[in-house]
Amino acid sequence: MSPTFTHSPAETERKEPGIGGKPPVTRRPTGGGGGGGDDDSPRERHGPRELLNRIRFFVFFGLAGDMMFFAMLVMLFFARQAGTHMDPHTHEQIGDWHPVMLPPILYLNTAVLLISSLTMEVARRNIFREIDVLEEWLGLGRPALHRTLPWVGATLALGAVFLAGQWTAWKQLTVQGFAFDQWSTPASYFFYIITGLHAAHLLLGLATLLFCLSAIGLFKRVELRQIAVDAASWYWHAMSLAWLLLLAVLAIGQ
Repeated sequence: MSPTFTHSPAETERKEPGIGGKPPVTRRPTGGGGGGGDDDSPRERHGPRELLNRIRFFVFFGLAGDMMFFAMLVMLFFARQAGTHMDPHTHEQIGDWHPVMLPPILYLNTAVLLISSLTMEVARRNIFREIDVLEEWLGLGRPALHRTLPWVGATLALGAVFLAGQWTAWKQLTVQGFAFDQWSTPASYFFYIITGLHAAHLLLGLATLLFCLSAIGLFKRVELRQIAVDAASWYWHAMSLAWLLLLAVLAIGQ
């Protein structure tokens, strides 16, 4: 005779009838041990995507502080335009603000910076290219690395060209008689402050790119190389956007 298996009846939980009472609930066995509810509890995850999101959060937090700093600088720029002084001969209030003619090379520098932002975005997309990343995971080579390195190097070179162009613009403005002196003309003083602080941020961006080039060559794990390129690209894009806004203020806001 073949054995007969009998299923144990599922335990049924019943509630007393009344207002707000729940209908009978069939409680199924969970395997014992009191661990039947573990699947419903949130689990802490520590994967590459979570690490990338945390790094992006810190980068965006720092960039938000930078943007607020530039916004305060722009507000001071407009507030200073209302400054006046008294003419000792006529005893009249005369405005201190005299607009500065921007050197044309600034617009060429802007085009260089925008091209560098484009090359950095190409680098970021290449390091996340799925087919190349899969080949690296399988140990079939480093195609993502080889595709990304030239674009990061191009961004670094273009950033250096932009800073050299800014230095040329400062020298041209000094030759025109607008030196870095707040007592000569407030407009030229703010020009040097705004462009100089942005150049300092971009110099930090060049250092980040140098670190990125070293990291993607030394890091063994492809996800760490992706994070390095991604963080550097977001910072570089933010500096390009900041320069566009600052240039608009210098060209139109005067």
